[in-house]
Parts: sequence; C-alpha cells; structure tokens
Amino acid sequence: MILRMKSVFPFAWNKRKNELTESRHHTAQTARYHAPQNTLRRPGRFVWLFLWAVLIGTVASFLGGCADETKVVLTTGMNEDEVFRIADASCTLPEAMVYLTNLQNRYEAVYGDQIWEVEGSRKSLEEGIKEQVLGELAQVKSMMLLAVQKGTELDETEEQRIQAAAAEYYGSLNETEKTLLGVDDVIIEQMYREYALAEKVYRQIVEDVNPEISDDEARTITVQMIRLSEKSAAEEVRQQAEEGADFETLAQENSEDSVITSSFGKGEKEKALEEAAFNLGKDEISGVITGENGYYIIKCVNTFDETQTRLNKEKIAEERRNEAFNREYDTFADSLVRQLNGELWDSVALIHDKEVTTDDFFTVYDRYFEK
Repeated sequence: MILRMKSVFPFAWNKRKNELTESRHHTAQTARYHAPQNTLRRPGRFVWLFLWAVLIGTVASFLGGCADETKVVLTTGMNEDEVFRIADASCTLPEAMVYLTNLQNRYEAVYGDQIWEVEGSRKSLEEGIKEQVLGELAQVKSMMLLAVQKGTELDETEEQRIQAAAAEYYGSLNETEKTLLGVDDVIIEQMYREYALAEKVYRQIVEDVNPEISDDEARTITVQMIRLSEKSAAEEVRQQAEEGADFETLAQENSEDSVITSSFGKGEKEKALEEAAFNLGKDEISGVITGENGYYIIKCVNTFDETQTRLNKEKIAEERRNEAFNREYDTFADSLVRQLNGELWDSVALIHDKEVTTDDFFTVYDRYFEK
C-alpha cells in the first residue's frame, strides 16, 4: 500500500521529494525517467490493498474476479464524475485531480517540465502517476470506512484544523486551477477530513504496539567496501590492503561502486556480505567475498553506530506497528465491494497548463497536523 503520511502513514511528501531527487541523479546517468517505486520495505510501508491489477487492469480481469476473494464489479450506475466507489464511499474526479496534479507538479519541480517530452517515457510515466494516485485515494477511502466502523471521530480541535487547512489550500488556488481541478472549498475540506480520519484510525490501531528491540537486533555498523567484477583483481587489491595500503584510497582507485562508505543493519545486505561485515572487528579487513554482483572486500569502520542503531530501532518498531495494522486492515478491506468507472479513469489526463502549479496539498495539511 502506498498511502503517504508525515509520521503515521508511510507515504510522506517530504520523503517523496527526496526519492525524486535521488531518482533524478540516477536518471542523469541512464537518460531515462522512472516513477519512484513504492518502497514498502522501508519503515512502515503498508501492503497495497487496492491492487493495480484490480483498479487498472483489463475489463477481462474485472470480469474474471480475483483470487483473494476481493469483490470487484464494473457498474454503469455510477455518477458521471465518480472515479470509483468502495462500499458506500465515493471518489470523485475533482479529488483525483487534486492528488494527480499535486504529484505531477512535484515531479516537474525536480525534473523540469521537459520530463514529459522524453521519447518513449511519457505514456508510461503518466500511467505510473495515475496508478499511484488511484491507490492512494483507494486506501484513504478504505481507511475512512474503517474509522467509521470503529466509531473513530475527529474532535473539535481537529475539525478546526481541517477547516483552517482547507481554507488555506483552497485560497492558494488561482481561478484556472479551481476550474481545471473542478474543486470548491467543500471538496477540499472533505478530502482533508477523510485523510485525518485515516490517520487517526491508524494511530488508534497501533497505539498499544510497543515492541522491545534490543541493541543487538537493531545494531548498525559502518563499513568501507570495494567491489570488483574480477576475482583476481579483488584478490590483488585485498593483498595491497593486507600489506598496509590505505583502504579508502584503494577503494577510490579500484572499486566499481561510487559509494564506498555505508551504514546498515541486519537484513539489509545480501547474506554473504552481511555475515562477513558483522563478524569483523573495528578496522579489520575481510577476505575476498563472493557476492551476487561481484567480489567484495570490506573494512569495518565502526562495529556499533549508536545514532544509526537508534534510527534502526525506530524503523523496526514502525514496521511492527504496520504489521499489526495490516492484520486488521487487510481483513476489513478485503470484504469491501469496489466499483471502478474505467471509462472515466481512462479518459483522465495530466493538466499541462502554466497557470496550474499547485503542489502543496499535503504540505498545508502537515502544517496543521504537525505531530
């Protein structure tokens, strides 16, 4: 699942901006643009419940049903501006356009608007953004329904924040944006309200999950690493290190990876590298290790990175909270009937208008719901 969140949901606009920036550097080397992938393996990434194959697959896949017994139907009884319906929760075209346009403009802020002109990438990138938005909105609606089922309500202070955030965001839109997005202040306020309910029900479900995580379990080490494609070359460099050559200099001169120093915890590297690295003492150098992508030599810089270990504890704790949430959410979401207006969604296109620059829908929300 891919829902964004500041400190609760796993999809944060600030984090997304960092991912876009990292992807931009990769793009410069490969001359291709890629939509950043959902990284559920990071702290607390939920599993997609509204599967792409369900929402944007062929008509045949809808008619054929799904193996997990998720109830999906096509319907001709939806309103003309309804993108989809989950149980009795509806997502309208203006809601989808707010998400879609904000994400589009975030991409353009990093890559520039020429991103859409790269040969062969426009259609796939636009479809990827649409898929992402459809999934985010589907989960918001599902979690909002879960909140209703559990009797979760927003208090007076939260309602006031929603109204203030909606007034600020809607007030930031120019007339062209309001027209092309098809929104009014009522729609924006309701979108923030549903999102706040989704956040709140998540917190309620995981509030009692406080896993005890030992230093050893979360231990993070810092190493320098040299990777070479040829075993003989790796053995030669290893011999130079054993004879006293400066390891970092050897890495800079010989490694086929640009990153030399890195910190990681258990389970973050392939098994052979992890076992070798975690068994080294400070300043100790490994032998030549056969890895999936070549031959490695590792030097241990720090056997216990206190700061990174603390951060890793937080990461592990968040993953376990999300596991607890998934157990309840999956059961609930799998029972919901879903209706997709495929014809409408297929017709939706990104807005390419110099007057449409809005990209702070979630930034505004975060300011009012700062944790």
